[in-house]
Order: sequence, then C-alpha cells, then structure tokens
Amino acid sequence: MAATPARQLNTFLRRFTPDVRRTAESALRALRAQVPGATEMVYGKARALVIGFAPRDRPSEAILSIALYTKWVNLYFLDGALLSDPSRLLTGTGRRVRMMRLDDVRVLDSAAVRELIAEAVKNADVPFDPRAGRRILIKQRGPAR
Repeated sequence: MAATPARQLNTFLRRFTPDVRRTAESALRALRAQVPGATEMVYGKARALVIGFAPRDRPSEAILSIALYTKWVNLYFLDGALLSDPSRLLTGTGRRVRMMRLDDVRVLDSAAVRELIAEAVKNADVPFDPRAGRRILIKQRGPAR
C-alpha cells in the first residue's frame, strides 16, 4: 500500500533533529491556519526540505515556503520584496524573495508576521479558496540526508 502524501511528509520531517522538526511542525500548523485552502508542495533539495504554499498545484503560484535545514528553519516570502515590512522582519536583497529565520516559531503569531502573511495571500496572482481544503503534493522526494 502506497504511503499517503501526509505520511511521506511526516517521514521526511523525521529525518531532522527534534528541534528542527518541532519548529517545522509548529510553523506548518500556523501557516495552515493562516493560509487555508493552500496546496502544500514538498521538494527535497540537496541541503533542505522545502514546503511551498500555493493556491493550486502550480509551483509558480506559491507565495510562501518553509525550508528545513540541518540546524534551522526559514520562512520565505516568494514575493517578499513587494511586501510592506514596517517592522523590518524580512531579510534579503534579491529582486523578489525575502526571508526570516524561525528561531522562535511564536513569531508567526505576532501581528507583524500575520500582516505579512495576509498581504502575501492578498497579493497572490490566483486567490486561495479556503473551502478547497488542504492538499499535500510530493513534487520531489525528501532531502538527501
């Protein structure tokens, strides 16, 4: 019997240290609550496990992602350069992407971060449908760890 995408994701998460795994699981819970109806696309990269949030199953429509590394988790805003960030929480100097390290996942419940997430959702090229329910798509197998 084939593993469901949710079980595959859990298997990938278990490959990380307990601290990284707890941070990622907390981040996923927070993002799922703040971006209902998102499709979660899971990619295994050489150094990270990436979980992107998009309104459909098209990677080009993703607005957010978390990336799990050996010792930390980052939250990426894929059009972060376009977001207002009065608290200056986001780092990066690229043309599009901005990020923040999730040293304390409770930051996701702060008003400033919730506003960034809400703005990213509002700016999405394709609207999210909260009634659609969550989907997990394994786009590439877990990280080579």
